[in-house]
Amino acid sequence: MLAREVSARDGLLLAIDEYQGDPGRLPVLCLSGLLRNGADFAELAGRIAPQRRVLAPHWRGRGRSGRTRDWRSYAAPFLLAELLDMLAALNVPRAHVIGTSLGGLIGLGLATVRPNAIASLVLNDIGPALAASGLESVRRATLHTPPQPDLAAAAAYLRARLPSLSLRTEDEWQRFARATFREQGGRWVPDWDPAIARTLDQPLPDLWPLWQGAARLPLLLVHGGASDILAPATVARMRTTRPDMAVTTLAGVGHAPTLSEPAAASALDTFLEGMP
Repeated sequence: MLAREVSARDGLLLAIDEYQGDPGRLPVLCLSGLLRNGADFAELAGRIAPQRRVLAPHWRGRGRSGRTRDWRSYAAPFLLAELLDMLAALNVPRAHVIGTSLGGLIGLGLATVRPNAIASLVLNDIGPALAASGLESVRRATLHTPPQPDLAAAAAYLRARLPSLSLRTEDEWQRFARATFREQGGRWVPDWDPAIARTLDQPLPDLWPLWQGAARLPLLLVHGGASDILAPATVARMRTTRPDMAVTTLAGVGHAPTLSEPAAASALDTFLEGMP
């Protein structure tokens, strides 16, 4: 994995995890969720990268990317504009996009404002309507995830708070904890700027117009069967308008699937195999 950096328009350094692959095939762009970062896609990239280049940005205020005093720049529209700059800097005119949660919404935004930049879209447990209870849970996590004394404690905290994730072994939980916390001053602290929570105080716009941006895209939806973000009714409406969309539902798995679940990995690999 290559740890790359590009400079944002305001001078903030933005991190990208890059995995090299066949330059003759379109790359895969992996977009993480609200509090997540590119490290979430390390295992997935290990499967894909021998065949394709994989790029996993860290949104500003998350992971290895810089933080800013202007919380408004953590909002999705700003991140979308910044993503377009990032793709230009990386010389990526077109890519397949895998988007988890917020990353999926930004993928839909990309399909709307720059349709030629996206060849296909994988939505990981996200759609054009978000359940209010799940959003409130995310907001609480943004503000109230406490520091932990060591990595084992961080993994135990996440296991207790997120019991519906598909992770099972201690090693899996510790890898997840490493992508959630960072070691700082002898403690493990959340790896995001708490000011991100302020973006959730704003009224949520109607997201269904974004869905029209993906009208001609090949689509795969991975749905956590126990998700508190993506409701079955939203999935049903999405399928009504796009009956050709491939859907994989993971029974008992909450928000958000890791995409390493056997059914999700198989569906994703099959989906990408048929793409240029």
